[in-house]
Amino acid sequence: MFKKILIANRGEIACRVIKTARKMGIATVAVYSDADRNAVHVEMADEAVHIGPAAAAQSYLVPEKIIAACKQTGAEAVHPGYGFLSERASFCEALEAEGIVFIGPKPKAIRAMGDKIESKKFANAAKVSTVPGFLGVIETADHAEKIAGEVGYPVMIKASAGGGGKGMRIAWSEAEVRDGFDRARSEAKSSFGDERVFIEKFVVDPRHIEIQVLADGHGNAVYLGERECSIQRRNQKVAEEAPSPFLDGKTRQAMGEQSVALAKAVEYQSAGTVEFIVDHDKNFYFLEMNTRLQVEHPVTELVTGIDLVEQMIRVAAGEKLAIKQSDVKLNGWAVESRLYAEDPYRNFLPSIGRLTRYQPPEEGRFGDIVIRNDTGVTDGAEISMFYDPMIAKLCTWAPTRIEAIDAMSDALDNFVVDGIEHNIPFLSALMQHPRWREGRLSTGFIAEEYPDGFAPISPDAEERAVLGSVALAVELLRRDRLDRLGGRLAPHSGALKRDWVVKIGEDYISAAILEGMISVPMEIDLSIEGGEPLTVASDWRPGDPVWHGTVGGRKISAQLRPVPNGMKLAWKGMSVTARAMLPRTAELEKLMPEKLPPDTSMMLLCPMPGLVVSIAVAEGQEVKAGDTLAVVEAMKMENVLRAERDLIVAKLKAKPGDSLAVDAVIMEFA
Repeated sequence: MFKKILIANRGEIACRVIKTARKMGIATVAVYSDADRNAVHVEMADEAVHIGPAAAAQSYLVPEKIIAACKQTGAEAVHPGYGFLSERASFCEALEAEGIVFIGPKPKAIRAMGDKIESKKFANAAKVSTVPGFLGVIETADHAEKIAGEVGYPVMIKASAGGGGKGMRIAWSEAEVRDGFDRARSEAKSSFGDERVFIEKFVVDPRHIEIQVLADGHGNAVYLGERECSIQRRNQKVAEEAPSPFLDGKTRQAMGEQSVALAKAVEYQSAGTVEFIVDHDKNFYFLEMNTRLQVEHPVTELVTGIDLVEQMIRVAAGEKLAIKQSDVKLNGWAVESRLYAEDPYRNFLPSIGRLTRYQPPEEGRFGDIVIRNDTGVTDGAEISMFYDPMIAKLCTWAPTRIEAIDAMSDALDNFVVDGIEHNIPFLSALMQHPRWREGRLSTGFIAEEYPDGFAPISPDAEERAVLGSVALAVELLRRDRLDRLGGRLAPHSGALKRDWVVKIGEDYISAAILEGMISVPMEIDLSIEGGEPLTVASDWRPGDPVWHGTVGGRKISAQLRPVPNGMKLAWKGMSVTARAMLPRTAELEKLMPEKLPPDTSMMLLCPMPGLVVSIAVAEGQEVKAGDTLAVVEAMKMENVLRAERDLIVAKLKAKPGDSLAVDAVIMEFA
């Protein structure tokens, strides 16, 4: 077994590998760029080596710097994590030439399966069912248009060296093929240094289901069940689960055996994933094989009890698999939510900045529930524009699927992230969505269920009663605390007012306190809008970011953030501003004039912090609705900004190469 390994990665996956290595008694070496000098993975590792500037192309993607760090520290092996150099055969060969072990498959398997074009050719030769398409390299937009017409619309344009949704576009028409071809090639080149793309038929309403395989260097291979990864946005996975609610035992076995056969055919050794698209009749088609550890591997670990990182290390050290296919049992259900630094209310545009507060839910086993959080950040960490926007991967396990989903919902309610925008409200809403809870999924789920983007959820009458009760309980404690401060000119008499009004959004809700004392812990009886009495009980104290308690016997965890004269409450995907006040105050507030936001309709604003890649118009130019105005890149994704209506460009306020803040003015219109 190795005595010391180097992790050629960053963030949560580097931390994840370090945890297993520590458990196995193996010393670890971290590498870091300028942007990651104070990162969690650097602190966790036994040693750390600086490898260059913040841009990945000058640090994490430079094999020579990784090899030099190995020589400097005496690391015997390298775990690449995922992304970066994890699927680059030349890196594996360079390590082998220096006598350093690559914790992953051999170059032959990486070349055969790691390249999407070559893997499809190989799968076809091995009689594996694949999606119809053109597997040659496409050089021009004209060629792409011709191929798309032959394959039949819709088509998927994909980067050959791609992954994580980068360099991938769906096209439904000739115009979309030409634009998608250019965007896919550009993204592929900037993300992977390889601009090759290919085209295949896009299967409408498919599920994305993948099989986890594990193989050693002695001819042994097993499959560890499947993961359902159909909840995607822009081809980027958002939530995953294991097992899939769709597969039956027969289909699972067929997919598993085909995956193992493919792995053996390329003499695969290590953990790997064979991805399929599955139609509504359970026909499955080989998509690609990821010759590395997957982002969503924790759900497989939770339902099988097998540490995949440990198995990768043992296989790389030459050990035989200690696991037979008959040993693999799927136990219970696991769900993973990917927490991204993006604004769900602004079409999920990236958000960067410093985490002023980062408080994940407690990890561990709680009765029949397991909570796991894979992360690489902490309070004060900075989410950078140079890398992927993932903050953490929150996982829950329970005996049944619905119990695992409900556990995830509660865990998300307890996950506090401040300082940047993030997708926790969307993930929380997803856990309540009837179609998700019923398991009726496809890769088009988000586009179909949220065609106009994700908007704040309005509470119904029952939910308003819960939120109103929490807001009133918080306000009572806040006032009581103020009344106890010394030096007050007019201290409170001590008598508790009976009648109150809670403003939630634009609605004024009457509330009456029936019985109780203001103290910690608190227990009061109240009525909302003349309804049945509710008992509100909590040990919340002013300053705590999460209110834990019960309302009418219902267990509630709601996040609180102070706003002027009230609180912003986040719960189950809802985010409302609540203000509890006396009736006379409410009467006066209704008379206050409304403050309207400034008119920005004649400006193009930068929707997220990013780099201006190109400006497609000139001053004085007339543009039509739908015309491209500019392209802005953030977190490896290019975002095309288009005209919403016919306009004339009056003034350009930005140029290619500019780094802009959110809402910076790019151009003005006449």
